[in-house]
Formats: sequence, structure tokens, C-alpha cells
Amino acid sequence: MDGGTGQVRERFVTGADGVRLCVAEYGAGDGPGARPTVVLLHGYPDSKEVWAAVAGLLADRFHVVLYDVRGHGRSGVPAPLKGGFTLEKLTEDFLAVADAVSPDRPVHLVGHDWGSVQGWEFATVTATEGRLASFTSVSGPSLDHFGHWIRRRVRRPTPRRAAQVLGQGAKSWYVYALHTPVLPELAWRGALGRRWPGLLARAEKLPSDGYPTPSLPEDAAHGAWLYRDNVRRRLGGPRPDAYARVPVQLITPTGDAFLSERLYDDLDEWVPDLTRRSLPARHWVPRSRPEQLARWITEFVSGPAGGAAAGAGGAAGEAGGAGAAAEDGGAAADASGGARSPARSAPERGRAGGRERFAGRLVLVTGAASGIGRATALAFAEAGARVVAVDRDGEGAARTVRLALGAGAAGAWPETVDVSDARAMEELAARTLDGRGVPDVVVNNAGIGLAGPFLDTTPEDWKQVLDVNLWGVIHGCRLFGRQMVDRGQGGHIVNTASAAAFQPSRALSAYGTSKAAVLMLSECLRAELAPHGIGVSAICPGVVDTPITGSARHTGVDEAEQERRRASTAKLYRRRGYPPEKVARAVLRAVRRDLAVVPVAPEAHGARLLSRLSPAALRALARIDPPL
Repeated sequence: MDGGTGQVRERFVTGADGVRLCVAEYGAGDGPGARPTVVLLHGYPDSKEVWAAVAGLLADRFHVVLYDVRGHGRSGVPAPLKGGFTLEKLTEDFLAVADAVSPDRPVHLVGHDWGSVQGWEFATVTATEGRLASFTSVSGPSLDHFGHWIRRRVRRPTPRRAAQVLGQGAKSWYVYALHTPVLPELAWRGALGRRWPGLLARAEKLPSDGYPTPSLPEDAAHGAWLYRDNVRRRLGGPRPDAYARVPVQLITPTGDAFLSERLYDDLDEWVPDLTRRSLPARHWVPRSRPEQLARWITEFVSGPAGGAAAGAGGAAGEAGGAGAAAEDGGAAADASGGARSPARSAPERGRAGGRERFAGRLVLVTGAASGIGRATALAFAEAGARVVAVDRDGEGAARTVRLALGAGAAGAWPETVDVSDARAMEELAARTLDGRGVPDVVVNNAGIGLAGPFLDTTPEDWKQVLDVNLWGVIHGCRLFGRQMVDRGQGGHIVNTASAAAFQPSRALSAYGTSKAAVLMLSECLRAELAPHGIGVSAICPGVVDTPITGSARHTGVDEAEQERRRASTAKLYRRRGYPPEKVARAVLRAVRRDLAVVPVAPEAHGARLLSRLSPAALRALARIDPPL
């Protein structure tokens, strides 16, 4: 059988109670003993074919093994069903497969859903000692950890803990249903089994590629005993010694309809060597995000200590100038390496969260040569992202790239581009796609400053500020937004607006107009792209100390007065002392939480509030001629 990346061989292995397990091996003819063995274990109500895309991507580097859990796919069915699906018997099955496919070396296990639930059992029991090298968990908790999680919150309740338990209880509605006698089997063998492929494709936005396999109704009917044999028993009496004995990589889809992210809050207590990842996806990640999963599995398995790979991976981001310096509000995202201690300071938690979310992701930042754009690029670099630093100032972009690599970027390159040039932006988008893939995050930050009375602002002045501040954003959103939609895996666009977007000023008619347009564009795009899983955020920084003050133009004055005003403005911003790194942290929060409009500095928050509560007060403030 041909798997697209070489031969796939199927055979049967005898598991617990003589149940025959169907095992598929990718690349088995290329000398699996010389390469690490990666076992991919499916969940409910799936069969091993759910991993086909990921297996194909891994097969060039690893000996990849898939097997149908007992009662699923082409594997045998235990008799009787009751008591035939206990975690103890599933552990015996795993050991039988591991001994057959890799008798001399431990295997790396990746589990999804119930495959992950089983994997936690394998990773925490003594029976598998020496047979498991690492474990990657995707959308499936340890039942023992889950039981302790519930006990802790019930025995020491707070409003927040009660809400967490009730929230997960609501997500677990299907668990109660599967404990009902007979009815689940009738549903799966009837209407639910026929309609499930369409329901799943619509709910999870999955491709229509012939999956699930025809065995689905019987797989789902048999698999109900996974829940009946294990859930109540383990949640009611969790093991006190369920500590992981191998490095663990936790991958958490943030849009999982069945599992709360809060389930893993206490995991550091149980896993000494834990790497956390998160991605904006729904439950069936092996089918919706196979490329990302394959990249993270490769990094983790290939990392130090037999799989304790931390940080990010992949190629790097290349870029170069975008048509201006970062301005009063750059766009950014902050993050750094993650600490594993259960007790962490707020900054440490923020850095750890950033690395979870952005490690290995491709992030493109315009206006990255200085100011907020540079802070943005470095914040993503600290989070282990692959950074494309774009700026019109090629030397400045190259400097940002050097700093990004030093800060921990998985890769970074500069690219010299003027964002106001439509053709240049199209070429940038094409190069990025061909060389590094579709960006996961795009930060349209490049901008220029322009101050002065409306009547002294020439058509050329208007064209220049709109070309960079508005059209630069339009080009970035149009080109990279299209790539994100075509890829079908979501993403996030961050557009730098300004407090001037909702604070009128007699001295900023052109600049304020450009930023108000960016704000409205972002709001409209957010509505249009939401069905595609793409978030859009507008960042409104305020008075931030960046080099834009030294390059901003002032209309209606001679050169000497212009230089004096630039120096005066720069002094005011320096005295204000609000650093661009704070804007970077705000953008990280915006991307992680999918926020729409994000004022940053106190004056930006104040202007936003006044625009809602008292527009007349804002109009009165707008009449003040700022002393420069």
C-alpha cells in the first residue's frame, strides 16, 4: 500500500486477551531501527486513518506507526465488551505493539482524544518503563489528573473554581450520554452514524476527503465502552502516583468544544518535564492542522533528552523595510520562554503563555526597523516564533533580525519593502508564501506621522500619509488575509491604529483620518474574516516613545520651525517615557484573546471612554492648539 511518501505496511499484532490489533507502518522498509519510532494513537470515535496526513508528513524522518484501538477499524473486538476496554488492557495492547514495531528501542507516543487519555496512562505507570521515550498529548487529559482537578475544586470551592467545574461539566455532556445503556449504540448504528461525517465536517471545518471510514458506526458503538469501563472508576478514585515518567508535550487547541484549557492548570505538579503548546483550532487537530502538528512532533522528538524539545521550530522569517518607522502605536506581541514552576510571577506566566501560543509560528511585522515594530518582532522572537521583519529601512530591518535571533527566534530574515507600493507588497506576499508558508500572524504596523492645520496640508501630504498609514494596511490585510483564508487554518491580523482614531485634533486632521480609517477597516474585516477563524485586532497605543517623533512632518512651517517642533515633540514623548515594549505586551494579549480594539496607554483608554460617554468633551479638547 502506498501512503504518498513511501510504502505503508499493515500487519496484525496480538494484544491483551488475544485481541488482534491492526498496525500500519510508514517507511518500514527504510530501516526503522535506524530511526526513532513514532506511534500515533487515535481517539473516539476515530480509527487510525485520522492520523494519515500527519503520518505522511513524518514518514520521511521517522518510523511511523499507527494502530486501530481494540474494537475500532480493522482490529478485533473484545468479548465480552464490558470490561474489555479498561486502561490496563489498553496498556497491554500498547506494549504488544511497541515490542513488535520497535523491540530494541523505546517509542515516542502521540495521542489524540482517547489516544491521549491512554497515553497519559502509559506515561505514568511502571509497566511501560523503558518502552516509552516521550509523550505528546493532544486534546485528551489524564483521567487521574482530571479526578484530582475536580476534587481540589470541590473540596476548596471559590466562585472561580466552581465556574471551572461547571463549565467543564457542560462541555462533557456527551460523556453522560455515552454511559446510557443501549441508546448510544442504537444512535451510532442509525441516523447519527450516517450523519456524523457531515456534522463533523461542518462543525470542525474539515475537508471532505472520505474520512471517517465505513467502520465508523461499529467503531463508535464499541468505543462507548472506553467511557463506561474507565471514566467513573478513575474520576472517583484517581491514582495518587500519576506522575509522568517521560518528557511530555501538551498541545491544547484553544477552540476545543469538549475540553476546557483550565483542565491543565495543575499539570506542572504531575509532569516534571513539560512543554506546553497551544493553537487556535478545534478538537480534531490531526485533520485540521496536520502541518503544525507534524512540525511540533518533529521538534519534540528530535530535541534533547530523548524528546524534551522546547521552544519553536521551522524555518525563519525574512523581511526588510516597510515604508516607515513604527509610530505612536505599533503593533506587537510579547512572549518569552516558559518556566515550568507551578508558582510563577505575572511576567513569567505571560512569557510562558506566549511561548505556548507562538512557538514555531510564522509572524510578519511591518515597520520593524525601530520603535514599536522592532519591539513587536522581538517579543514574538522571545516567544520562539519565526519572524519576518519588514521595513523600508533595510539596515534597520537587518538589525532587528540580528536582535530577534539573539532573543530566541526560531529563525528570522530582513526584507526591504515599502508598504505603500502595491507591487512590492504583492511580491513580498508571494516570496513569503513560497519560501516560508502562510503567516500565522501579520502585524501591519508601518506608519508615518503628519501634523499641522488642514488648510496647510497639501494633496501630496495627504497622499503620502494615506499611502503608508492606510494603503499599507490595506495591502497587508488583502494579500495575507487571502492567504490565510485559502489555507483554511485561521490566523490573526493586527493593525496599528492610534488613539487619534477616536480623539479628534485640530493639528492631526490627516493623521487622525488615516488612523480612524484603519480602525474602521479592522472592525469590518473582523466581521468578514470571523467565519474563517481569522481574528483582527486594532491597536491604539497613545503617546509612546518611538523614533516617529523625529521623522514626523509638520505642515505650514519652514524647515527651521519644523526641526524645532520635531525636537520639542520628541522631548515630550521621552518625558512621557511610555516604552514600545508595553504596546508589544498589549498586542500579545490581543492575539491570544482575540480582542477587537485595544487601547494601550492611559490617555488612549481615556479618549476611548470619552468618545463613548461624552463626545462633546472630545470635541472641546480637539479645539486646543497643542503647544509645540
